Amino acid sequence: MASKGWQQPYVNIFKHVKVEDWRRSAKEGDVSSYTDKKLKCTVYRIRGPVPANSYILVPKVINQSLGLTGHFFYLLFRPTPGKYFVVHLDVAAEEGQVIRISFSNMFKEFKSTATWLQFPFLCGAAKDSVYESTSKSAKHGLVGPAPTSVRWTCLMLDLQYTLSVYLNRCYSHLKSVKLCANMAVKNMFTTDLLLDPGISFSEAKLMGLASSLGTGPMPREMSFPVPKGGHWHDLYDYIKFPSGGTKLPFDSIQKASPQPEARSASNQRSPEREGSRCVNLSKAVQDRVSLIQQITNPKLLKRNHTPVVANVPELDVVPRDLLSHSDDQQQESPCSSSHQLTSRPPADPDDGGVHVYVHPEDFFSQYEGESEEEFACTPAPRPVSLLSSHKTKQQKLLPDPILRLSRIIGFGGATTKCVLWTKSGDAVVYPCHAIIVSMKTSSNQQRFFIGHTDKVSALAFNGNTTLLASAQTGNNSVVRVWNYHKGNCLAMFRVHAHSLSCLSFSRGGGILCGVGKDNHNKTMVVVWNTLNVGKGGEVTILAKAHTDVDIHTMKVTFFDDTRLVSCGRDNIRLWRVRNGMLRSCPVSLGEYHSMDFTDVAFEEGSSSDQHLDDRTLFVSSRSGHIFEIDYSRVAIRNVRRLLPAQQQHADRREKWSFNTGPGIAINSISVSSSFCATGSEDGFLRLWPHDFSAVFLEAEHEGPVSVVSASFDSLHVLAATSTGNLGFLDVSSRGYNTLMRSHTDTVLGFSIDGVHRHLTTASSDGTVRIWNMDSLHQLYDFVSEDSPCSVAFHPSEQIFCCGFTSGIVRVFDISSAKLLAEHKQHRGEVVGLAFSPDGEFMYSADSQGSLALYNSSEEDHNVIKVACNVVARGTERAPDALSVSSDSCCLAFVGPSEYIVTIADARSLDELLHVDVSILDVESSRLDSALKVCFSPASTEHLLVTTSANKILWVSTKTGRLLREVSKVHKHQCSSLAVSEDSRFLLTAGHNAVKVWDYNMQHDANSQMFIGHSQPIRQVSFTPDQLGVVSVGDAIFLWDFLANPVDFLTDSCSPLKVGYISTSKTDTDASGIQLSNGMPRQTAPLPSSPPRLYISTIDQVDQELIPAIPAEESGPGSSSGPATSFLKVTDLLHTSPLNTNDMDAVKLKQKKPVRPDCYRHFIPRFKTSSLDQAVVAPQPQEEGIKLKAVIGYNGNGRGNMVWSPDQGLFAYSCGCVVVVEYLDTGRQRHFQGHSEEISCLAVTNDAQCGVQLVMLLQTVASAAGGSNGNKSLICIWDIRKGICRSTISYHRGAVQCLAFSRDDRFLLSVGDFSDPEVALWSTKNFKLLSSVNVSGPIHDAAFSPSTHSQMACVGSQGAYFCLIHSQGLDVELKVQRVKAPVEVGDVELTALCYHRESLLFTGTNRGHVCVWDVDMQRCFMTWEADEGEIGVLLCRGNRLLTGSNTRWLRQWEVEAVQDMKPQEKVSSVEDSGKTVVLEQEVMLDGTIVSAAFDNTADMGIVGTTAGTLWYINWADSSNIRLVSGHKTKVNDVVFSFDESHFATCSEDGSVRVWSTSSYELVVQFQVLNQACGCVCWSPSSSKDSTCVAAGYSDGTLRIFRLASTEMELKLHPHQVAVTAVQYSANARVILSAGKNGLVAVSSPVDGGTIRVIRDHKGATITTIQCVHEQCEKFGLEGNEMWLAASADRRVSVWASDWLKDKCDLLDWLTFPAPAYFAGDSLPPSLAAFCPADCSLVVYTGYGVEKELSFYSLTKKQIIKKIALPHWATCISLSSKSQLVAVGSNERVLKLLQSTNGRFQDFLQHSDSLQTCHFSPSGTLLFSVAYNEILLWEVKGL
Repeated sequence: MASKGWQQPYVNIFKHVKVEDWRRSAKEGDVSSYTDKKLKCTVYRIRGPVPANSYILVPKVINQSLGLTGHFFYLLFRPTPGKYFVVHLDVAAEEGQVIRISFSNMFKEFKSTATWLQFPFLCGAAKDSVYESTSKSAKHGLVGPAPTSVRWTCLMLDLQYTLSVYLNRCYSHLKSVKLCANMAVKNMFTTDLLLDPGISFSEAKLMGLASSLGTGPMPREMSFPVPKGGHWHDLYDYIKFPSGGTKLPFDSIQKASPQPEARSASNQRSPEREGSRCVNLSKAVQDRVSLIQQITNPKLLKRNHTPVVANVPELDVVPRDLLSHSDDQQQESPCSSSHQLTSRPPADPDDGGVHVYVHPEDFFSQYEGESEEEFACTPAPRPVSLLSSHKTKQQKLLPDPILRLSRIIGFGGATTKCVLWTKSGDAVVYPCHAIIVSMKTSSNQQRFFIGHTDKVSALAFNGNTTLLASAQTGNNSVVRVWNYHKGNCLAMFRVHAHSLSCLSFSRGGGILCGVGKDNHNKTMVVVWNTLNVGKGGEVTILAKAHTDVDIHTMKVTFFDDTRLVSCGRDNIRLWRVRNGMLRSCPVSLGEYHSMDFTDVAFEEGSSSDQHLDDRTLFVSSRSGHIFEIDYSRVAIRNVRRLLPAQQQHADRREKWSFNTGPGIAINSISVSSSFCATGSEDGFLRLWPHDFSAVFLEAEHEGPVSVVSASFDSLHVLAATSTGNLGFLDVSSRGYNTLMRSHTDTVLGFSIDGVHRHLTTASSDGTVRIWNMDSLHQLYDFVSEDSPCSVAFHPSEQIFCCGFTSGIVRVFDISSAKLLAEHKQHRGEVVGLAFSPDGEFMYSADSQGSLALYNSSEEDHNVIKVACNVVARGTERAPDALSVSSDSCCLAFVGPSEYIVTIADARSLDELLHVDVSILDVESSRLDSALKVCFSPASTEHLLVTTSANKILWVSTKTGRLLREVSKVHKHQCSSLAVSEDSRFLLTAGHNAVKVWDYNMQHDANSQMFIGHSQPIRQVSFTPDQLGVVSVGDAIFLWDFLANPVDFLTDSCSPLKVGYISTSKTDTDASGIQLSNGMPRQTAPLPSSPPRLYISTIDQVDQELIPAIPAEESGPGSSSGPATSFLKVTDLLHTSPLNTNDMDAVKLKQKKPVRPDCYRHFIPRFKTSSLDQAVVAPQPQEEGIKLKAVIGYNGNGRGNMVWSPDQGLFAYSCGCVVVVEYLDTGRQRHFQGHSEEISCLAVTNDAQCGVQLVMLLQTVASAAGGSNGNKSLICIWDIRKGICRSTISYHRGAVQCLAFSRDDRFLLSVGDFSDPEVALWSTKNFKLLSSVNVSGPIHDAAFSPSTHSQMACVGSQGAYFCLIHSQGLDVELKVQRVKAPVEVGDVELTALCYHRESLLFTGTNRGHVCVWDVDMQRCFMTWEADEGEIGVLLCRGNRLLTGSNTRWLRQWEVEAVQDMKPQEKVSSVEDSGKTVVLEQEVMLDGTIVSAAFDNTADMGIVGTTAGTLWYINWADSSNIRLVSGHKTKVNDVVFSFDESHFATCSEDGSVRVWSTSSYELVVQFQVLNQACGCVCWSPSSSKDSTCVAAGYSDGTLRIFRLASTEMELKLHPHQVAVTAVQYSANARVILSAGKNGLVAVSSPVDGGTIRVIRDHKGATITTIQCVHEQCEKFGLEGNEMWLAASADRRVSVWASDWLKDKCDLLDWLTFPAPAYFAGDSLPPSLAAFCPADCSLVVYTGYGVEKELSFYSLTKKQIIKKIALPHWATCISLSSKSQLVAVGSNERVLKLLQSTNGRFQDFLQHSDSLQTCHFSPSGTLLFSVAYNEILLWEVKGL
């Protein structure tokens, strides 16, 4: 197999194996040799009544392989007359798959599976015999036993073509041949030549045939003798498969029709050599091909010949007499081989003669479920299709493929018990019906493993997660083994079992175990040898056992591949494979013998050589017991039981324990080195210590937990539920992330809200769910006792309607989550729902024939009209039985009978037209009924109808006339159809397949088919933006629609394809063709220069064809108005040729950049706030507040921390502020010159100035080219003076990285993926010296430490070696790109650093480190340094530091690298013989984004995405937090009463307490899977009794005592999220408010709820404040006051005395406001007591004006107002100097004097402010924007 040279030009197989010796071949049964009189040579006869019992097998040993790589297999044989024969060929594909190709005259029909192809062989007959005339009349040869006059046959099989077309596989070699009775065989051979047995050597020489041309005569030792004067074809049969231009069926092997002209040497055409993917197929065959195909073939017509058509031919099928036979009209097929000499031989009259190009790389072609038939498209009624005489090239539907599976919403199918972690912990693998999904946990990005034809029932990984095994359910289950990283299938084999339920890999991947049921319903255990599967080897069975023992779970032990453990009903067993036998012994269970055991797990963390006595096996059961099994003694060591908690308080649950009593069923158990995880029937995931003493972490789910799995690093625990939910628990942060929710039954229908990108689905599981189409998250879940069956979104509002099986139609408002209307007019199941496109009307139809019209312009959706018996009865047309035209004028449906299609007035339901589809096809013998209807959006005169005869009809909505029809659309009936908005494409669904069609049917190949669903598709549609397709059935499939948004315009005189047509201020192009997008013009056209044609690069235009077209920028003369409209040319026939004189006016429209898939690339956090550009900062030294400290570090930056230990410089960024911190004192300096999030920092080598940059807020770009304003800002700071020396604005997007040269003469800046440009600046004046655009995103850049003129960059396209050339004042930057070495695969280079010896280290997104020789610009060594993406590289001397998204920071000793010499071939560490030593490593709390170390790499500082800066000291193996911050949004910050501490709370559920003096984190309280929305301090005088109370999103309050750092009390006073919490002034009670407006008064002693105040019910409470105040002056009894403000602009003020249980309403304030829409985002309502006078209440919120209102409780009126420029998002009043701090969405912190209105504005935040708080003394102020916390020192105004 290593060399193929010995196999050329052919291999005589019998001679190769010396068949006469029977040493390398085998014979069985009646096999003998004799001399055939006709052939005059020895042949072998195989006879026997049963063909399988008599055979010749080559080679003899089944495990050996012939290894013959020839594409063509020739067999010289003669079937025995009156008998059957069988031939089996075992062929290996390049993927390692072994496929059997069999042909026999026993087979009645063609059959195909993933591993077996069976072809019927139709025996030919002798010339002029009665059998020959019979076969001619039958048109199908002689089926059955061979006729008496059967002749010797030369059979040629194209093995490469067969595998490519039928199974989408790439042929590798012939493995074995088995010739079974009954036949006589002379020989067989393989070759790469297409040989003609009817041509002698002399004739071939005269014709110029040679093997170099891929053709020639048959070798003499293989040829049949021909008497002198005789013709070969008169004596023998020659069968080619595939047959050349034959009309014979493609699914059988038989002789082609004789061609008289082939007998004459003068007229003989050269045999055709076809490429590996270009094959000739008959027209009955086209859909046997893989699912995505393009059909192209030249049609040659006779000159001066007028085509005459007597009857209706199929479209584009050329009759034989129209084909040219003259040699001067030679034309090469686009798919033919490059060395083809002559034109194609004439085709048969019935042969389409098409070429089929198969895409073997397309995963959809592995589908077996649907074998499509060829369609014929004919305009009706029965037109004649005349072929153009100049048409020489067929067309196809482009692009190919036109769909790409993007995402799937779904989980489970056959099982919800199979979810797996990858070893790196960054992805999970799970089944979704017949597809296996691998999902990244960070981005939810999915990739798919497609090949199963039924639901996947089991999954298993090997130890390092490189091999993935999967099994599908059903009879004769199939097991597949995949290469996980590459995604290809390595092996596939059948299991003679059904209901295969369990798979388990050994840790090394050499053993695979499976459990299923055999045909007798007994448990069957199979163990396979998979040791060589990764090397293309076979999978063999090691052992098999049939048993009556029930097995629920079975696993291979991690310490011995021959040992297995299992559990099931009433048993736990230990298994062992020995000498091909599988034996087991049960564990003695004693009194526990009648339990149902569910899962087994070994204690992890122990070494494989550990003694058996020390190994413990954990087994869970449905009774709640957990067994510890002594593996060596096969006995129970310990038994524990999970019990329901004892409820001592209604709202407080005690810790779980193992006692006696009723247990909780445990479905799954997973044991890691740190803990044990259990998933139970009560919906809880629980984490226990190994002694199961108590639960230390738990997460509650909506349904029973079916499986749990701890990640390899024990940091995450995966959990899946039987209700279709999948998520994981982050053990360190105690946060829970939901990865996927799914329906648990068939999805019946869907509808899309294009405005908000929401998708609503109705399912048989009884739920209606709403999904976010971008994140795949479930937003809402509507559950009803009635079963939903159809849904429809309102076209413009957040309203959808749902129809139920009971006939009820309900209308829901999503924004308010309320039911708007409920109608009960229908008696049967709702089969159709639709809104008119203008949103005025709604329609519904039911299975009993009723049709209802509603007024959807009103909220209650009143019924306008109900018509009975107008819709066809039945449910088969659900869920889209109704279709409304795009102009909202017409409504179409099938009815009143199934044969009639009705078009009605959409406003009155008056019938306009009836179309009887049963009479449209007069030639049909059966009545055709209508199934689905659909209007064409762009042409309301077209109505499309699908019928029961698998046709699509185009019907005129005006006349009812049939315009066009397409037959044989799907193998099964079409279940759904849709048309694109521009009516260029048609979408259909049939059974499990989706097809995309050319709407106008103008191509030879008008459709492409796609698979993936395992159940029939219920509905399919385009997304409103026309960029995607959605199909639903077993799950929700989201496809990317890859077609361009407008039509191609092809000029007959130019190969240029124009994708977009645009006019510049005019409506006509150079030819005067009117352009229109269907919308009226906003302004009249103005005179201008001639228009420009915009050529889109995504239209696949080969730019080599148009070198004269410059890609120019929009100049100053470009329009700066709105985005240019891309219009569609409506007349393609009269498009004038492209004016080549105006080539300079043509502009290339660039493809929208796509963010690279690597974390190293900086992406600014998404913001909705807008910056107020008119704000003027106060003059220096006059500020009323001064920034004192910044709390936190921006973990979203990249390289945004610098440290120079020699100069003592330590700087980092937080938001838009650069923080320079002195580590010895903790003092901070702040550089404030930015208004946006800072992405990175750089420092000069003398550490005198640092550089940082920030990207401006992304805005919507217009086609007029107004993007110059969106440039990033680079600031140059002088560290010593603390001033900004200079600013630079150049890059359009963000700046990815910065670097100073070694001599500090140059500064390098690199743009992000949206503008990948490298810019070089002079540090003398910071002027641009040179810039270079690169082809792909750049991730990192660095200067050479030894040469200032050398630098390097790395990115998506590889490494870039840059050289600076200086000539006087001119500086030129030369860049040389080198691709990443092929040894590391398809990777992105993400990080780089220089070594001192002219070496360059680069990291990849797959964890490799590549070593480059800078001088030779070659990579000469690689090693795998991490399992994830490496984003940080630092080299100090001979030490290399790597940081990755796996959170590992590693230090390597790389001294051996510099001694290596670059070789021709890149070597790995193992191959080189050198050693790269991993010296130390540490795992941090997040992905590593920045790092700085000293010159010896002994100590340094590292930043992570968790917002933490760590001090790392390798010498003493220590790490210390230097800076801590929140990663997620901070909801509240508040000072303690003594101001020594402050507390913050965040969306991640954490409450953190900080020291005010040092800004260091003192203690953190974390609550799992909840968001903390508010926090407050107890007004305690004693530090020991100081508490912090926090409110959470689950409605709970938790009180934490700081002295003990423990939770003191948990209260649950609310059922919704807590929005405000406050201790009363005397700390006797806690007041808390919920999102529903209820205020609860609770006791902080026992947690009881004292009272609930409902006055604000229905509106969210935003503020609660309590103050000491005697209330007698207000006429009420009480010693304190408190207020509550709600979102409905109401404020209630209360007087209370909690000791006497008194609480009375003192005042109720309502502030007016103008009307607003429900979807508007309103500012919050905020209120506070004035500290100087508590009788004054300050209020701000949505109202008539933006203002602060001062309300007097004594005067009962507003006494003062202060106008504000923006709506306030937060306010705080100081107890000192009557100051008010106001935050806004415009990022402005405003400090104002309430007495005179004087104010100052501060713009130090990069996002909108959500909270601000003065300290109790008024000397300090906090302001918060997202996770940026700034502490200000208050000076006063």
